Amino acid sequence: MRPVLVVAVLVFAAAPAAAQKFEYGKYDEVKDVKKVEWKATAEAGIIFTTGNSESTTASGGLKASRKDGKDKLTLEGGGSYAKSGLWILFDRNGNGTIDDNTEIISAETITAETLAGKLRYDRFLTELNSLFIAALASRDLPAGKAFVFGGQIGYSRSLYKSKTALTLGEFGYDYSREDLVAPGPALSIHSLRAFVGHKASMTEGTDLDATAELLTNMNTLTLPTGKDGGPLQDTRLNLKLAISAKIGANLAFQTSLEAKYDHRPGPLAIKNLAMGFAPESSSLDTIMKASLIYTFVGTNK
Repeated sequence: MRPVLVVAVLVFAAAPAAAQKFEYGKYDEVKDVKKVEWKATAEAGIIFTTGNSESTTASGGLKASRKDGKDKLTLEGGGSYAKSGLWILFDRNGNGTIDDNTEIISAETITAETLAGKLRYDRFLTELNSLFIAALASRDLPAGKAFVFGGQIGYSRSLYKSKTALTLGEFGYDYSREDLVAPGPALSIHSLRAFVGHKASMTEGTDLDATAELLTNMNTLTLPTGKDGGPLQDTRLNLKLAISAKIGANLAFQTSLEAKYDHRPGPLAIKNLAMGFAPESSSLDTIMKASLIYTFVGTNK
């Protein structure tokens, strides 16, 4: 048997992707802040296999926040990359049969190549109300999006609060410019955005984090797939459920499940298609993940 090498650092993902736990603005974080406080978390992972199975999977993420009085600045980013080598048959002489080892070749396929980053500023007005503005950038080749950048602005309010739980709602505007893998002009999408987030302490040291985000376009889009791009047709729904448990002072184990639905997905990243033919990528993406997350904290006078 050929040797198989597997190296895993900090994280093992059931599907190759990286996504940090979403942190929305919470007034309790800043109401008693008398010094500048910062916090950062980091996660990374890599898996190699060689021999009969050849693959490379890498993922990572970083999140940092800075709190000063009623202001909070958050930066987060993550990415993933996965490449697989598959044995395929290549009939070199065209006789309809495979004659020797030279007609069994390994073909490399990139199955994941995603990057995402977000910079967000929260200004807390009262204990229940705040305003926010954010800048975003991402890349997701399997979903047909070569590059996406945009921004968000909106209003956030605490809907429910207890000693062990908090539910927040957000409403606002989202702009995205999408450069797709298919030929043609980029898409400019003006959307309404609604968000609900719930965070609760299940037991001492164990937290539940659930979020739901809905976006729908207000303008008419000319889609390369030929589908109807009228208002409210390009609806996107992002769901996440995560459970984390502390296993040390600064270390936690987290499991999460994400689902992303796009009613008007981008074109498939496939080459050599006929002119004018742009098949859609899948409308639903899911990510299951298990990871170790290390937290850094500090204060400045």
